[in-house]
Amino acid sequence: MTVWDDLVGQDRIAETLTAAARDADARVTAESSGTPPPEATRMTHAWLFTGPPGSGRATAARAFAAALQCTSPDRALGGVPGCGFCDGCHTSLIGTHADVEVIRTDLLSIGVKDTRELVRRAQLSPAVGRWQVIVLEDADRLTEGAGNVLLKAVEEPAPRTVWLLCAPSLEDVLPTIRSRCRHLTLRTPPVDAVADVLVRRDGIEPEAAAAAARATQGHIGRARRLATDERARARRATVLKVPMRVEDIGGCLRAAQELIDAAGEDSKQVAEDVDVKETEDMKAALGAVPGGRMPRGTAGVMKELADRQKRRSTRTQRDSLDLALTDLTGFYRDVLAIQFGSRIGLANDDVRDSLDRIARASTPEATLRRIEAIVACRQALDRNVAPLLAVEAMTVSLRAG
Repeated sequence: MTVWDDLVGQDRIAETLTAAARDADARVTAESSGTPPPEATRMTHAWLFTGPPGSGRATAARAFAAALQCTSPDRALGGVPGCGFCDGCHTSLIGTHADVEVIRTDLLSIGVKDTRELVRRAQLSPAVGRWQVIVLEDADRLTEGAGNVLLKAVEEPAPRTVWLLCAPSLEDVLPTIRSRCRHLTLRTPPVDAVADVLVRRDGIEPEAAAAAARATQGHIGRARRLATDERARARRATVLKVPMRVEDIGGCLRAAQELIDAAGEDSKQVAEDVDVKETEDMKAALGAVPGGRMPRGTAGVMKELADRQKRRSTRTQRDSLDLALTDLTGFYRDVLAIQFGSRIGLANDDVRDSLDRIARASTPEATLRRIEAIVACRQALDRNVAPLLAVEAMTVSLRAG
């Protein structure tokens, strides 16, 4: 099993990264032996991975990081870096390699302070590996100030440092940064390929895997969650009932409130799973006695932690809402396909009766207006409109058609 096996439906990307990893290996070997490095190389110090949600941007970046750190003896015999079994590959993939730093945020943005610490880390020489690799999974969440801090490091990198940035699109990254990166675009994996991975790697029953892959239209992470988490299936069922419940204003308002409540439950679940343990660990680190008062001088630290948890809760709620709106868009996309008599596969075939009913009761023009209403809701949430107001406006527009 090589490091590329989890990169579903991205053969072209895997070939490009394999060739770059081979050139990087040749460069390090030449420098270690005192011989001139190869002139022509497909390796560069900064990469930008873009693609729609579920395409595997972060998976590709982590696999490339592992290939750069591969220590397999087969490389000396012409083998391709990225065997998946050696210590370099294994520790890189599970996140314990000393020279692979993976940055992902559960907050709304990445600020200047965190970015400066990352840039400082990037200036260090590799401790045990062949490269110092920085994987920034949420480059689109950099604030403008943080992006300017990162720009300097990308412009003048350390000799053995590689930056791997991930973002949904080129427009989500500062032009000055993306112009200094090699750009790779990933595509949404085929539904059949996603279902195969769920069966092969996660042991999910073929029928359930196929249904989850079809429902999420090739989003690997969402498909796995849908196939393994009963709560995720229940939330999706709630969302897919919305089009049938907006027949009057009261139904619109109730449906909106249910979507908000479901997002709040996701946020509450994260708080229960993460926040409590995080708070207790912080108290223990600060020397607090169980059940006693906090030591002096620790109030600021605890307030900073509480603020971080609040921002994480906000992002969790927004992400959950965005997922619900994505599912709702998929519903109306299926309605539109039925209205036009298209033969494309339906994402929500399990609610075919509802799809047929909406398709018969409306026109393609009305369906497109409903999809536009969902898009407008997502844009309003991005502009920090109160979630309940944005969703209520959307459900009323769904009723109007």
